[in-house]
Amino acid sequence: MPDIMGEYVDRLVTVEMRNRGMNYGIVKQIYDAARAEGGGRPISARAAEALVKTVKPGDVVFIVTGAGYAPEVPNGESDGPPGAASLARAIYWGLKAVPVFVTEACHAPPVIASAKAAAVMVREFELAKNRRMGGALITAPEARDRAPDWAKDIIAEYKPAAVISIERLGPNDQGIVHGSTGVPKDCVDLGHVFIEAKKHGILTIGIGDNGNEIGFGRIYNFMRDFHPYGRECQYPGGTGVITVIDTDYFLPASVSNWGAYGIAAMVAFYLKDQDVLQTPEMERKILEACLDAGGWEMRYCTSRFIVDGTAGESSMSIVQLLRDMLRLNLAAPDRGLSHGKMKEQAL
Repeated sequence: MPDIMGEYVDRLVTVEMRNRGMNYGIVKQIYDAARAEGGGRPISARAAEALVKTVKPGDVVFIVTGAGYAPEVPNGESDGPPGAASLARAIYWGLKAVPVFVTEACHAPPVIASAKAAAVMVREFELAKNRRMGGALITAPEARDRAPDWAKDIIAEYKPAAVISIERLGPNDQGIVHGSTGVPKDCVDLGHVFIEAKKHGILTIGIGDNGNEIGFGRIYNFMRDFHPYGRECQYPGGTGVITVIDTDYFLPASVSNWGAYGIAAMVAFYLKDQDVLQTPEMERKILEACLDAGGWEMRYCTSRFIVDGTAGESSMSIVQLLRDMLRLNLAAPDRGLSHGKMKEQAL
């Protein structure tokens, strides 16, 4: 049954909606490659199953996010923080664990605002860990060369049971972080958190939508040959945008937020609790909170109600469809009044 639900969750969050000026006509092929590499089962079901089996009440789960920088979007974009907030909601209210956002300082305002709108307050870690008062937040050092040691320190100090990336850019084979169309980004490399987590056998999950986000290293060779910027950049000598950072489970989606919603929905399915996933009305509040806090839509760098070129109402509709899938799949078998006796079948 989980794989039946997961099949259609995966289909929903990989419905491609992109302007032809961007990398388009690629989501299905990327998803198919990731699914085949992972053994063939629906990816959202596999990732959620791993979380439910691994994460216990009181455990810490890192959620790494943040993409987009000044001057275009100085506090980042609207794809990432809302998905992180949805996952934090599933982790906090569903798994009874402690979500800890890991991001750069410039991305913190929309992350905090999105989490609050999802009913996960961001508090001091001690309050979150010892008194269950919500989640917490860690910001990366501004000095780029400190990232490897900092990653070691936070893994050792917080001892996360899982580390999840959503719409967080990772370095290519030259150690350079790029936008999806081959433009280099001057930012802290948070891929070190995943490198360190894997050294300790910690569960890692990645969610991305364009090849340059953490997790795509799982299908690196495929992406190098398939992606429009798999082997080149918008400057001489660039070797492509595809990140080398892989994760144990990787879900490519049409919009990264939607991939996070899909995994959160599957966590709700395993827990048999539809309300672990936000409602469409809450989704509107999450997106608006993100936009108002500076997490703008990336295409036109404004606070329009848009995520990756799709109307905010589309994200609300994705959430509605996921919740309806949950409602119908979690309900007791019922044929209503007009279809006669039920035929016994395996459920």
